[in-house]
Parts: sequence; structure tokens; C-alpha cells
Amino acid sequence: MSSSVLICDDSNLARKQVLRSLPEQWQVDIKTASNGREALTLLRDNSVDVLFLDLTMPDIDGVGVLQGIQKLNLDTAVFVISADIQPEMQNKVMLLGAKAFLRKPVNAEVLTSNLQQHGYI
Repeated sequence: MSSSVLICDDSNLARKQVLRSLPEQWQVDIKTASNGREALTLLRDNSVDVLFLDLTMPDIDGVGVLQGIQKLNLDTAVFVISADIQPEMQNKVMLLGAKAFLRKPVNAEVLTSNLQQHGYI
């Protein structure tokens, strides 16, 4: 069975880096979004199992996306990938429902370990 994945980051380079870091054996249908507004539209209109989410984006940031997921009552596992490693921000996103906070640029082994830990592969 294939999982549905959304990668949301305003940097095309960062989106490609996350894509390259996904486990090869993981069968996924991948969509991408370049900002939070686009991500929320895709999340609302599609069934998305896993979201890899940047925090610092124009329009609607990652915190706004997490709040939107809560308001829409969506069952999407969110893995935040950000260079903003402040403990306060890490705590905030975890309280908003993120499964994990991964440091940018994401390490493929760390990403795979987190996906395994949460039962997605």
C-alpha cells in the first residue's frame, strides 16, 4: 500500500533535498507545496498521510499550517524540518501536533529512523 506524502518548503532546493532523503523502499505518492496556503489547500482536498513541513515560509508559515491542520481536524502526521532549532519553537510545534522536529538540512538516516519510530515504514 502506498502512502501519500506532502513536502512543504518555500525553497525548491530544500524540497528536492527532502525528496532525496526519503527511504528508497518506501512506496509513496508525493506532492509538493511551496507555501503554507498551498499546503493547506492540498491537505484539505486530498488525503495526505505524512507532511514534511518547513516553518519559515511566506504567506502562511509552518505554525499556521499546524494550526490549520488542527482546525480542519485532519489526520496527517507532521514532521517539521527546520533550521529554526530554538527550544521554544520545538516545543510549540510539538504542542501543535508535530510528530518530530528534524534539523535542516535533514539527514536521510535521521528521517528514516523517525518514520520507523512512528510506524510509517
